[in-house]
Amino acid sequence: MSKRSQQDRLFEKYNIRTDLALESHQAVIEQEGPPELPGVKVHTEKEEGITLTRITVESDLGAQLMGKAPGNYSTLEAPGLRMHNRDLHERLAQLLAKEIEWFFEQSGLGDEDAVLVVGLGNWNATPDALGPKAVENLMVTRHLLEMSPPELRRGLRPISAIAPGVLGITGIETGEIIMGVAERIGAKAVICIDALASRSVERLCSTIQISDTGIHPGAGVGNRRLAINKETLGIPVIAIGVPTVVHAVTIVSDAMDLIERGSVQSPEGGQPPERVQFKIDPGTIMGGQAPRPEIRANAASDKRQIISQVLEPYFGSMIVTPKEIDLLIDEVSDVIAGALNTSFHEGVSYDEVFKYLS
Repeated sequence: MSKRSQQDRLFEKYNIRTDLALESHQAVIEQEGPPELPGVKVHTEKEEGITLTRITVESDLGAQLMGKAPGNYSTLEAPGLRMHNRDLHERLAQLLAKEIEWFFEQSGLGDEDAVLVVGLGNWNATPDALGPKAVENLMVTRHLLEMSPPELRRGLRPISAIAPGVLGITGIETGEIIMGVAERIGAKAVICIDALASRSVERLCSTIQISDTGIHPGAGVGNRRLAINKETLGIPVIAIGVPTVVHAVTIVSDAMDLIERGSVQSPEGGQPPERVQFKIDPGTIMGGQAPRPEIRANAASDKRQIISQVLEPYFGSMIVTPKEIDLLIDEVSDVIAGALNTSFHEGVSYDEVFKYLS
């Protein structure tokens, strides 16, 4: 089963769309109820302001349940990432660098093996500009090392970077561009940086996911593109993503769940949730039409029908992003670039990395 068909199955069953393995796992647990999923391992670590969750999908059964390809997924959650907190940003970048190094080890990547970094996305669309922004601040060294004596190469890895744009700009599949460049320069691994879609507005620009299962450009907004993974490139592919958009269908679906339960969640750290009786029925949501007797509020098919009428003519394609997305993209891309520079070059101390970032 392909990654897209797995995600489509997740949407059909739970009415959510997400690129985050953590959210897929949580959705299945919430809906199905088991404390653990067969073929899926989860490990969580916490420190002040940051939560690290490692999910390993070990079997095809686990992949079908979660709608994610078998492999490793690490997720760093830091609500403070949305704030201008330099100390938190640096701590998060350090943790991210350690996770990237762990993925290097799992991929069998040598200390001096060449790596191609790809900034996926459209630099003309701010929510999709994370990849191009991140590669702007990378310490690319391939051209320097080729002309440097061996004694000056210690601690530096040959790094190349490209921001190939999107199919609508180039007329070329992004995967085809990467395949050609990686083969020509002899890259031993590819790192793709891309914007993702989340099912929660709280995770927008506050969560970073790393995985070794590759990436499908445009998958978050419903586009089907050539996969960029080990199967297509023949070398390890590590994907780094940050959710910058949430589907409107997910927001509407979550709102309807609250209406069905008749309750709202209190803010974190506040009083226990109080039950609130909503005076809204499906007929009201559908523009005043009287609900048909056969409609049941808790039926998934009926819910999809109501949502489709609410969101027509953009059902399935409408996405939402924060209004301050330009500032958030700048800060998140700095964190990712700092982490990559640290993990790439042992000869550069971490304290010096952020001096090169704006």
